Amino acid sequence: MVSPEGRGDTGQSDWPQTRTGANPSREWSGGQHKATYLSRSPGTVHGARCQPTPRMAEAHQAVAFQFTVTPDGVDFQLSREALKHVYLSGINSWKKRLIRIKNGILRGVYPGSPTSWLVVIMATVGSSYCNVDISMGLVSHIQRCLPEGCGPYQTPQTRALLSMAIFSTGVWMTGIFFFRQTLKLLLSYHGWMFEMHGQTSHFTKVWAICVRLLSSRRPMLYSFQTSLPKLPVPSVPATIQRYLESVRPLLDNEEYYRMEMLAKEFQDKTAPRLQKYLVLKSWWATNYVSDWWEEYIYLRGRTPLVVNSNYYVMDFVLVKNTDVQAARLGNIVHAMIMYRRKLDREEIKPVMALGMVPMCSYQMERMFNTTRIPGKKTDVLQHLSDSRHVAVYHKGRFFKVWLYEGSRLLKPRDLEIQFQRILDDPSLPQPGEERLAALTAGGRVEWAQARQAFFGSGKNKASLDAIERAAFFVALDEESHHYDPEDEASLSLYGKALLHGNCYNRWFDKSFTLISFKNGHVGLNTEHAWADAPIIGHLWEFVLGTDTFHLGYTEAGHCIGKSNSMLAPPQRLQWDIPDQCQAVIESSYQVAKALADDVELYCFQFLPFGKGLIKKCRTSPDAFVQIALQLAHFRDRGRFCLTYEASMTRMFREGRTETVRSCTSESTAFVQAMVEGTHMKAHLQNLFRKASEKHQNMYRLAMTGAGIDRHLFCLYVVSKYLGVSSPFLAEVLSEPWRLSTSQIAQFQIRMFDPDQYPNHLGPGGGFGPVADDGYGVSYMIAGENTIFFHVSSKFSSSETNAQRFGNHIRQALLDIADLFQVPKADS
Repeated sequence: MVSPEGRGDTGQSDWPQTRTGANPSREWSGGQHKATYLSRSPGTVHGARCQPTPRMAEAHQAVAFQFTVTPDGVDFQLSREALKHVYLSGINSWKKRLIRIKNGILRGVYPGSPTSWLVVIMATVGSSYCNVDISMGLVSHIQRCLPEGCGPYQTPQTRALLSMAIFSTGVWMTGIFFFRQTLKLLLSYHGWMFEMHGQTSHFTKVWAICVRLLSSRRPMLYSFQTSLPKLPVPSVPATIQRYLESVRPLLDNEEYYRMEMLAKEFQDKTAPRLQKYLVLKSWWATNYVSDWWEEYIYLRGRTPLVVNSNYYVMDFVLVKNTDVQAARLGNIVHAMIMYRRKLDREEIKPVMALGMVPMCSYQMERMFNTTRIPGKKTDVLQHLSDSRHVAVYHKGRFFKVWLYEGSRLLKPRDLEIQFQRILDDPSLPQPGEERLAALTAGGRVEWAQARQAFFGSGKNKASLDAIERAAFFVALDEESHHYDPEDEASLSLYGKALLHGNCYNRWFDKSFTLISFKNGHVGLNTEHAWADAPIIGHLWEFVLGTDTFHLGYTEAGHCIGKSNSMLAPPQRLQWDIPDQCQAVIESSYQVAKALADDVELYCFQFLPFGKGLIKKCRTSPDAFVQIALQLAHFRDRGRFCLTYEASMTRMFREGRTETVRSCTSESTAFVQAMVEGTHMKAHLQNLFRKASEKHQNMYRLAMTGAGIDRHLFCLYVVSKYLGVSSPFLAEVLSEPWRLSTSQIAQFQIRMFDPDQYPNHLGPGGGFGPVADDGYGVSYMIAGENTIFFHVSSKFSSSETNAQRFGNHIRQALLDIADLFQVPKADS
């Protein structure tokens, strides 16, 4: 059977299977055999003989014609309804193609427009009628170059108009090129980031006016892509100097001297050759880091994705829209497809720093219809231009749910009905089906081998295709999770459920899995290779805001609108999983379960203060929290460690992230003074401000392409390609990040006024620890009066304890606030 997407046998049954209690029987009437088909290769005939069921009705809606074999011949019957859907699908497909062509043209001529082109032509023609030659003879020259003879330009008037149109188009295109290059030059200036608040220079003010003028016309999502500057390659001496400065507080004099000698040898002997190749790549490639970062850090990793790579995102936790699981899911899925439609049409506004400096949007391209395909040596990201369905998991069964009826996107109420049908379906899992997704949670090599051996043909391949070609994956959980402020452990349990679930109810390869709990709360588990957290955060802000403030619910908690009872029910995916494959599934499950059971996750809401109080301390909220983390870690472990904080480089084309090494000489001096407890408050305040200024400067350097780690990483990759050995790079790249941190972006889209709706807060999300004996910390400064923290560690390490570290973070925040004697809310 060929599916509606033309992918061969879908592996989806149109009737209940015998082993689930149904008994398909032959349907013969008067010697006639009635068969249902889609298009097949000539001469292929397969008969479907069974009792009519709701799934049979669904199958009949999916086909374009039926025929009946009789002694008198073959009687063909066209299905008007099916042909209508095929026609509407084709129309929808062509509409998308035309929209992409139109957007490509508008994006290609930004900041110009068709209107500005007509204005230039009219000005040229008007000046000609006024006997003013603004072309300085170019129009006459173009007219002389046009071929003579019969044709569209046989009259002098036509030839003159055509010449003026050609000249005007050239002037218009030249203007667009000039404006783009000017904007790129302006966006290459980053001095504004290093100026103190309230002390903006005259040069920066003029620069800001020019940027606003050149980007004032309403841009589409990708309008600025070609105007963004390339990520610059830092000089080797500058990177080496910053690296040595970053490790100085972590090494004693002897260790530091040894590292200094290694660095000097590398800088003098090996680095110049490697740097030449890297500079050459930066000239040729759009971004000298991002493709290698995606390949070597993510896709070539052979360890399980669960805990090690994927991260999670939480729902609003202080408000609840509905208790009806299917209804919440109906609104959320509908809002996601609305976002995808805006994404396809480039109607989403680009994210702008300070409201005027555009951020790169390329990571958004693979948000939907994307799956990480396992390989023995490296994985591949498979991205489709479109997908009209989602894959759903519930109680060990997989389903395919169509998002469209013809060309019409299903309404939230229709989607609610579809998800409720799955929740009400009493059928049992097929052998090996329940824990099938554990393959995506285990080792990548094992999954690649199993995929090749057991999912290369037949119904297994077709059903796997249905999952991998879905817009995204949906997990309908039978348990309930939420945040109860009176029960602090509830937030941690919620986070654990999102991070790994039971290790087989998430498809960890999909770009993201939408997780729906029985009580109506939702969340995401996100694969990391295709994009970074702010990208999925942008989607999530839109979805939660649309769900709450635009779609809404009835008083009974259902989606608003009338349901369509004629919708075909969801399709159950069919599998034929042999015992050998089931053994691999079980092995992968055990690997993933061991990882999941070893993760200690401590999530908490810090209530005494938020960014409102921190700003009164005249420091950046991020620097405040990072210095508090250094103090908390020293109290927890009795020593300092290499600390990773993720910053973004999206002011450059195809930029992703850079590392801020938060453990500095200035921050360690402050921490040591705090721990000693003998210093005057004024002295401690001075040390804190120095540490804060240092951190902010390092963050700005990382954002503007002058970081340390991505440059050293790329030099290391070049050395491997050239077969060059570097003890310095080998040691740098093997240093463990025992404290890995990340601040979660918020309010990228103003879907609502947070001052008017202060309880509509999402606590962000979290990730597993990077080092076996380290901590992973993500935090969201979620407004003026609260901060959410997600702290992870491993039970197997005797040196770490997530809850203990979380308590140290609490105390460190309070102790630093006390230095400035700013009154706090009751804790």
